[in-house]
Parts: sequence; structure tokens; C-alpha cells
Amino acid sequence: MIVCKFGGTSVGDAEAIARTASIIAGRRDRQPVVVVSALGGTTNQLLQIAEQAAKGQLIGALRAVEGLRDRHLTQTQKLLDGPEADEVCNELSAMFDELAALAEALRTLGDLTLRSLDTIASLGEQLSSVLVVAAFRKHGLPAEHVDARDVMITDANFTRAEPQIDAIGEAAQRIVMPLLRAGRIPVMGGFIGSSQGGGITTTLGRGGSDYSASLVGAALQAEAIEIWTDVDGMLTADPRVVTGAQLIERIGFEEASELASFGAKVLHPNTIAPAVMRGIPVWVLNSAKPHGTGTLITFDAPRRSVTAIAGKSGVTLIKVRSPRMLLTEGFLRTLFDVFARHQTSVDVVATSEVSVSVTIDDATSLEALAVDLRQLGDVTIERNRGIVSIVGSGLSDGGTAMAKALGAIGELRVHMLSLSSSGINLTVVVDGEQVPPAMRRLHDAFFATRSAR
Repeated sequence: MIVCKFGGTSVGDAEAIARTASIIAGRRDRQPVVVVSALGGTTNQLLQIAEQAAKGQLIGALRAVEGLRDRHLTQTQKLLDGPEADEVCNELSAMFDELAALAEALRTLGDLTLRSLDTIASLGEQLSSVLVVAAFRKHGLPAEHVDARDVMITDANFTRAEPQIDAIGEAAQRIVMPLLRAGRIPVMGGFIGSSQGGGITTTLGRGGSDYSASLVGAALQAEAIEIWTDVDGMLTADPRVVTGAQLIERIGFEEASELASFGAKVLHPNTIAPAVMRGIPVWVLNSAKPHGTGTLITFDAPRRSVTAIAGKSGVTLIKVRSPRMLLTEGFLRTLFDVFARHQTSVDVVATSEVSVSVTIDDATSLEALAVDLRQLGDVTIERNRGIVSIVGSGLSDGGTAMAKALGAIGELRVHMLSLSSSGINLTVVVDGEQVPPAMRRLHDAFFATRSAR
């Protein structure tokens, strides 16, 4: 049994959905479970509709609802015909009626809660999964729709819900496994779930469809998880930034996880964890080129000094300086408790005797966070920073690769350096606008004369 996840571009229109059906047709003997994202761009539009409505801009919100309705119904009519098309169009249209009613309610309330945001954001995957099931059946595939909210059980932390692993395992065995045994192809939306006990709609956060697929794969003890996207696999750098980025045919779990966390867009950072726990290999494949090699993420991968370069901008650097740190036990625990209270994740950490520097992606709670941090010492906040990460399982084997990396960065201003505890990730914090040139310099240094791997 395998789990196949298809991203927004892989189900973006009728042609893409037809390709997806063809891919699954070629995998029927492997008992596929299919997880789909919303049609490309839909989630962003749904969030905009919610925000517009809450601000009282109901006309604009309803126009956007109708635009989404037209898009989905148009693709439905291209995929299906006759009574089948009418039936699916009616089902999808009823969901858009619900969305319009939610927009009107938000306009009246004038307040957009996280719970309401999840209710609206979840509609994208609900719509796409219904459409994909109908398309699969049209292509002769015995597809069966599964409401992801019945399987993906979470806590009630709306917009970033935490999966409840044991409950997901029980639900997957109870709901999905019987369909597989009956020769059916379960199809469900990614990204969405429901709160344990209350059954209220939740989401796993942006990019959570990958995570959903990995969790389902782990729950069902799949032989492999396939992430179908719009790139050939994991590359040595972001091809939109670096010309000549090369395909990585095989990469280790830890390397892939580091790259996902530090800017690689192919995978959601959480995707790897459930697969690692079960030792399930993960494939990254291009749905537009289904016969391509792709990338295999596994324990058994070549050991390289540098496997890839990742980068991201929009990072905030926070420095806390306090003489109280000197020879004081428990200071770091107290410091990181502040970040935990404000639900703010820390990416990179560097420490000295009397100071700590950290980077964060999400600056939503920055002002309140800074107030609490100032109780511990002097706080400096530097916005518009960026992170460039050099990742390789053999990076710390001697100092050659790290010296080469620092030499390649040259005169670019470095605000912070950090080597991961496992020694596979050297992270450099630079000015935000310097991320692309830093990535290009590093890629040239390590990959310019290397053939694709």
C-alpha cells in the first residue's frame, strides 16, 4: 500500500486532474491512498474572502466567492459530462453557498476568529477531493471519498492544529483500511482535520497536505509515500534563484528535513517526521513528468560534504544580552519558555556567555514577545534578515567544506553563524536582500563543476 499526495498544481485544472488519474491508474496494484490539496491558489483566495468579509467588504468577498465557484464548475464540466457533471456541480455549488453564508456572517460579526478561519480555509480541500473522486470514477477508477476530518484527528489549536497520532491511527485502520481491502481507492483532502472530542474543523497550517499524507502513511504502515508536485524532485537549490540547480536522486531523511525547514519549498517541514518514525521512504515526483526519476528520501543515502543549498528571507533576528546569564543555571530554559508562551518557533540559535541570538519566521507576536524578553535582559530586534543553509551529511567531516562555504560568502555581511548539533547544517544569517546572491555564490562553489546526482 502506498500514499500518493498531489499538490495544488497537480490538481489545478481539468488537464492536471486527468494526469493525476492516469498516474493512479498505473499504481492500482499497489493499493494507493490519495491525498489532495486544494486547486492551486484556492486557499489564498479563501483566506482573502474571510478577511474581506470580516472587514465589512461583503461585495468584494461575494464576488470572489463567485469567481471561485465559476472556476471549480468550469473544471468540473471539462472533466465530466451529462448527469455526472450536473450532480457534482450541484454538490460543489452547495459548498459555495455555504461559503457565501459564512462571508455574510463574518460581515455581521466583524470579527474573524481562528476557528472561523479554519472553517473557511478547509473548503478548498473539501471541494478538490469531491471533484477528484468524480474524475477518477470517470476514468474507470474505483475511487471512494473519505472526509479527512473523520481521519485526521487533532487538538483544537486552530490554524496550526497538532495531530493526535493514536487517534489518527485508530481512525485510519477503521475507515481507510476496509476500503483498501475491498479494492477501492480512498481519496481525501490534505491540510484539514477535526478536533478530538468536539469534531470541529481544524487545519494543520499552510503546507499541511504533505504532513497529512505522511501521517496517513505512518498510520497505515505504507510501503512508500509519494509527494507529487510541479518540480522534478528535490534540487541542489531553488531553481528560481539559482540557474543550473541539479536534481538530487537520493537524499537522507535528516538532510531533507533540514532543507525543508530552512527554505526548500518542495516539502512541508513536518512531512518527514512521521515517515522517519516508521522508516517509510518518501518520493518527490513531478506530476507533469510522471516517468521522471524524482528524489528518494531514505535512510540509505550517499554521504556528501554538501548536498544542497537552501535560503529564505523575511526572517527576524532577536538578540538578548544579560549579565545574569553568566554562571546562572536555568537561564536558557526561562528564555525559551517565553517563546513557548507566545507560540513562536525558533529556527537558529547561537549563544555566548552573556547573550543569546535566535531567528524566528513568524513575527506575529513579536511586540508581546519583546516585552517579556526585556524582563530578562537587553533586547535587540533586527528585521529583514535572511537565512542561507548549507546542508550535507558529511559537512563536518573535517573543516574543508565549511571553510569553502565561508570563503564563497566573501564580503557579504554575516550577522550570525550556527552549526547544527548533528553537524549537517551550517546556517548563515545575512541581510534579507543578500539571500539570493549568497545562494548563487555557494552553489557555484560546490556544484558548478559537479554533474547532477
